[in-house]
Amino acid sequence: MHRRQFLQAAAGLPALAGAAALAATTAHRVMAQDKRRIAVVNPDGSVDWTWENGAVAHDLHLLKNGNVLAPAARNVIVEVTPEKDVVWKWESKPSGSYDGQVEIHGFERFDNGLTMIAETGNRRIVEVDRKGKIHAETPLQVDKPHHHRDTRLVRKTPQGTYLVTHENDGAVREYNRDGKVVWEYRMELTGPATPTHQGHGIHVYSAYRLPNGNTMIGGGNNNRVLEVNPGGEIVWSVEREELPGIKLFWVTQLQILPNGNVVITNTHAGGKYPQLIEVNRKKEVVWSFLDWETFGNDLCANILLDVEGDVIR
Repeated sequence: MHRRQFLQAAAGLPALAGAAALAATTAHRVMAQDKRRIAVVNPDGSVDWTWENGAVAHDLHLLKNGNVLAPAARNVIVEVTPEKDVVWKWESKPSGSYDGQVEIHGFERFDNGLTMIAETGNRRIVEVDRKGKIHAETPLQVDKPHHHRDTRLVRKTPQGTYLVTHENDGAVREYNRDGKVVWEYRMELTGPATPTHQGHGIHVYSAYRLPNGNTMIGGGNNNRVLEVNPGGEIVWSVEREELPGIKLFWVTQLQILPNGNVVITNTHAGGKYPQLIEVNRKKEVVWSFLDWETFGNDLCANILLDVEGDVIR
């Protein structure tokens, strides 16, 4: 099912009033999560689907069957249909000798039907089937263990490795299936460290492997986007105050579009600056989105529903 076909099964749902999206030369249909619900916002600002997921989402997926994969609690992810029926559920619990809290911040459904889940606290990645059987388990190396900050977004690369952002360590690490680190990039401060959500630090959020072998990084409270090559050199970036009239705060999820544009999620921007910003490689803003009625200060996970072709996200 193509993204723009989402909700056909739920046709007839009443449209809800929503704040207008800010658009430059284009407009997008957006699915995003905040205020403990997932909503679909049209280019005209109307909202035609919502689901109360009851949790903060740091990851979100629209599956090929038209269902949504999303968190339902800090340690629970579910698959929900457009009709809002939960058809699959996974709950992460303490494993081995660990008996503390476990959270899920990154997950992904593969074409073979397995679901990859990164578990903080347990400091591991598992791949599970629909019956809850674990088919693969990969330990993670964490310098500063914390049940809420061991990881953020995690993605599997085309080579079968895992690209893991370790928020508390300020590091992006690439693991093989055995848990060996085969590549690492450490974030650096570009100014004085300040502790608030609107401040500056090295708490990294997301990383994506590009077809050219480089890695695109959503810097978290590093307040910037970085593209680094395998040697760790920065080859492209968007800095905190480089976009006219826009300031970047907690840079969370990124989406790399087929045309090369990058959609930046600007979390904790306080309603003054856009939550989503699409820039081209010349760093020109071609679209921005601010909806302070439907969403708020914690919009992290989102999907553009109207983009043709493969999106890296």
